[in-house]
Amino acid sequence: MTIYKGFDFSACTSILVGKKAMADGSTVIGRNEDAKSAWPKHMVVHPHEEFSAEQEFVSNDNGFKMPLPKVRFKYSATPEWTSEFGLFEEDGINEFGVAMSATESAYANERVLGADPLVKDGIGEEAMVTVVLPYIKSAREGVKRLGEIVEKYGTCETNGVLFSDKDEVWYLETGSGHHFVAQRIPDDHYAVVANQLAIQEIDFNAPDNFMYSSSIQEFVAENHLNPDPTTFNFRNIFGTHELADEIYSTPRVWYGQKYLTPSVTQDPMSEELPFIQKADRLLYLDDLKYVLGSHFQNTPYDPIGTGSPEQKHKFRPISLAKTQESHLLQIRPDHKPEVSGLHWLAMGVTAQSVFVPFYAGATDVHPAYKVGQKTYSKDSAYWVYKLLGILVDPHYALFGQKVSDLKKELAVKFTQIILETDTKAKNLSDEKLAELLTTASIEMQQLGLTETEKVIAELITESTDLSPLNFKTDANL
Repeated sequence: MTIYKGFDFSACTSILVGKKAMADGSTVIGRNEDAKSAWPKHMVVHPHEEFSAEQEFVSNDNGFKMPLPKVRFKYSATPEWTSEFGLFEEDGINEFGVAMSATESAYANERVLGADPLVKDGIGEEAMVTVVLPYIKSAREGVKRLGEIVEKYGTCETNGVLFSDKDEVWYLETGSGHHFVAQRIPDDHYAVVANQLAIQEIDFNAPDNFMYSSSIQEFVAENHLNPDPTTFNFRNIFGTHELADEIYSTPRVWYGQKYLTPSVTQDPMSEELPFIQKADRLLYLDDLKYVLGSHFQNTPYDPIGTGSPEQKHKFRPISLAKTQESHLLQIRPDHKPEVSGLHWLAMGVTAQSVFVPFYAGATDVHPAYKVGQKTYSKDSAYWVYKLLGILVDPHYALFGQKVSDLKKELAVKFTQIILETDTKAKNLSDEKLAELLTTASIEMQQLGLTETEKVIAELITESTDLSPLNFKTDANL
């Protein structure tokens, strides 16, 4: 979730998948970045840099500051069109094949915040990717670095942060000003998260699977925060349990688990949905795209479905108009880091956009991904995909299939290009490899834009006959 002073807030939905849960052995983390219905994003690749002295990061958002190491690793990111409110780089993959997505906004209860308040100038979402991703060589290192920052400087928000590499997937949650926990997603499981503190029981004797702030047990005990001293359930101790959770957050987790694990029957308003779940079958990337682009399809709660007006607007859907971008960060096995990492990016509303892949080893992005201001501009990738959704919105029943067909057509073409590029990448020198991956990535970004603009042209043409000012006479008159 991206936060801006004076704006109405929305929030994000995240998904994390272990390598044995995916059919091809990839690890995947992904998230819809939800904030404002017209707030463009760019895509950048920061080069590897080495400085003669430590740099200092200073936030434009809240003044948070900290020193940074002399060496900054190469990484991709998706910053805002303006840095006035902070960078909000949000998601990316670095040169060591480590992926990070930040953040999934969450909420802590007043008892916890009373004992350890949020820190006004502590680290927040807008800074997390920038001060963590370029300085880590594994997902576990990412958890450790961010956790140490939270303990030392404090955090101004309650958030969830996603990390992955080719072997491990981790989810970290901050629960108060200086306390956090993190859990490794089991290799054969997945998690869907939606704006609640999600991690449940912590095993303090399993360092391979859990990490946490150094004094969290003492903090909870001294402040009498645990409602069930026989266990340490982070969600129950630090989280909220309100009606707002049951209509805003838990239904999205319910739907993700309903789709990926249909054998399990659950209540969409349940406060007891599991954080970790196992799919009924091996998963593919299109399954994860479906979840992030979903709006309760095939249930009475679909806002564009056939349910009653009350049902259609009862729950907040996963994909909605306030999504700025959606990403899936895929780390594939059996490739060197430059080739294994694919940064799939869908600009605008996920349900009405296209996931376009970008190799982690690429050194530049398509020019259209570098531009785009607050008002519409036709040369911006963000605005091209946003325009597609705007044209579909008033006539979803008529035009929705065109978007579905576009997604399928491009997914096939992207897969073909990736397979061809993977083959060509074998045994290339570093310089030649970077050139190949950059060319392929920009080619796929251009392909996405070209095919989307063709559909936009069709929609504009067909929409000319859908005006309410049309007048039809009776043929018998």
